Amino acid sequence: MARKLMVTGRPVSGMLSAVVLQLDVLTQPVGILGVLILLAAIILIGRFLLSMAWRLVIIGIIIVGTLYILSVLGFSVL
Repeated sequence: MARKLMVTGRPVSGMLSAVVLQLDVLTQPVGILGVLILLAAIILIGRFLLSMAWRLVIIGIIIVGTLYILSVLGFSVL
């Protein structure tokens, strides 16, 4: 039997949904729109950072590969 995380005798998921309903943020169209805009901004920033990370990884592979090939051919690289 799976155990549920309990805080003061109530399941945490029930407490979180109660807090969301009390805030009344996600039950209004403006709140939903705000959450969707925030999610879109996070995704766009993530795409930009991932594209930068891929470029850095590719550049690193090229540099290390070149140094390795030069060292195999007998050139002193370091």
